Amino acid sequence: MSERLSDVSARIEGIHQLGSVVNAMRGIAGARMQKARAELKAVDAYSATIEQALGRALALLPPSSPDPAAGEGATALVVFAGEQGFAGAFSEKVLADIADETSPVFLVGTRGAVLAAERGIAPSWQRPLPAQSTGIPKLASDLVDALYERIALGAVDRVETIYAEASLSGELTIRRRQLLPLDPNAIPAAQEPVPPLLNLRPDALVAEITAEFLTARLTRAALHAFAAENQARMNAMAGARRDIDRRLGELEAVFRRVRQEAITAEIVELAAGSAAAAGGSPR
Repeated sequence: MSERLSDVSARIEGIHQLGSVVNAMRGIAGARMQKARAELKAVDAYSATIEQALGRALALLPPSSPDPAAGEGATALVVFAGEQGFAGAFSEKVLADIADETSPVFLVGTRGAVLAAERGIAPSWQRPLPAQSTGIPKLASDLVDALYERIALGAVDRVETIYAEASLSGELTIRRRQLLPLDPNAIPAAQEPVPPLLNLRPDALVAEITAEFLTARLTRAALHAFAAENQARMNAMAGARRDIDRRLGELEAVFRRVRQEAITAEIVELAAGSAAAAGGSPR
């Protein structure tokens, strides 16, 4: 009986340790998510400035100028999946959006790459999602370089991005956004009464600002994906915490029952011993 009691006690201790790990993972995910959301405000402000500059530059192009990214290539899909596990079905939801796609995939996320391979998706380009949000601008810059290499070769002329976005309530939504060619309705040309003084040809200026626009948009998508993955991990850890609390309650109930059985058995044994001693004593 005492051995059973020690076994249950050891299991309770193990559950407590697991709970500590889950709490730590949940706390880290929460801190990273809040940091990414705060950084999104700065990225949105920068993106708005770039869009305004792009609109002014587009107004300088002749009416017959082609879109700088127009061509006959394929559509490149920039997909932001999960970097790590313990985030529920986060990566599965993102990859489900490209299940039937034949376009070249630029995949971000180590965990997402593993799941993509299981689904027969072979990315044309793959990188890990940085562990810290401070590494995301460099990732976006590398993505733009890789995309422009394909565009220069004529292999790609359209770019779309697919990523998850988390609401304040924790709900995840998969977003799909067109980045290239530029959407004239989203970035209207801004006519100015006095044309600005330029050191570049208008088409070269538009190309330069378009690259900055693409970098800003990919940085924004990556930050949303980073925050969403950590939100998904928080949700998963919250579920794990509930399971741990439930299991802990069950084990503590078992511990109380086993301890009571041990106490009862000891009392019965003592009582039997006393009765035997009393019965065997001379009168």
